[in-house]
Amino acid sequence: SVREYLVRYQQLFARTGGVVMEGRDIGTVVLPDAEYKFFLTASLDERLKRRGKELQAVGRAWTKEELRYELTYRDEMDSKREIGPLKKAPDALVIDSTNLIVSQVIEKILESYGGG
Repeated sequence: SVREYLVRYQQLFARTGGVVMEGRDIGTVVLPDAEYKFFLTASLDERLKRRGKELQAVGRAWTKEELRYELTYRDEMDSKREIGPLKKAPDALVIDSTNLIVSQVIEKILESYGGG
């Protein structure tokens, strides 16, 4: 299948080293033996703010209720999908980014492995 081909391609690509990958199942399916794994979270309210800013930047009108529905629906579908569900790898470091800016998330990642 296309999915199997892409997983194999990602695995081969990762063998070159120095690769950063992001996705629902990178740490659980694609690269379960990856040296470093992170699982980023944020509160629903923070995610609503962030998504609202993204939509505003491209001129899309939205309501808070609409965004709340979209995000909770997507979360449910992503976690229940049969192939490649969103779930935390058992050995992943969880980083709650609710009150952090991007540079602070990067700093936490680096600190967690002695590089910060």
